[in-house]
Amino acid sequence: MPLEIRPATPSDIPLILEFIRGLAEYERLLHEFEATAQRLQAQLFPPDGRPAAECLLAFEAEEAAGFALFFTNFSTFLGLPGLYLEDLFVKPERRGRGIGKALLLHLARLANQRGCGRMEWTVLDWNEPAIRFYQSLGAATLPDWRVCRLTGEALRRHA
Repeated sequence: MPLEIRPATPSDIPLILEFIRGLAEYERLLHEFEATAQRLQAQLFPPDGRPAAECLLAFEAEEAAGFALFFTNFSTFLGLPGLYLEDLFVKPERRGRGIGKALLLHLARLANQRGCGRMEWTVLDWNEPAIRFYQSLGAATLPDWRVCRLTGEALRRHA
């Protein structure tokens, strides 16, 4: 089936929310799901034209199949921007058809076009299928690095 990948538009916000919820369920993190249409509108399509992140949508035969949400970061060591993939999700019934790979390769081309020095993302340590998939594309896992996070009350305490 033909696959179309395109940037999300404001009218896609309900679909993006559906994908984020599906990802939260898959990752066993639904208790952390707090995104709303209003928050996504403000962050992905702000009036000042400076979005916090961007989103790609994949459609297979005009049916929504998956999404990738990403943003630009910066490597001081390289002195170049990078592309950080925050979320990649393909509907369970559409997995195994190359949709995730197409989204990742689309992002890699975009990173190259934008002059990025690297593309990064995280993967849960129990998600062996995803780890194998990423490694098959040449991605390296970085065993010496751990993600640190301030959120919720811990973050507010430092306001």
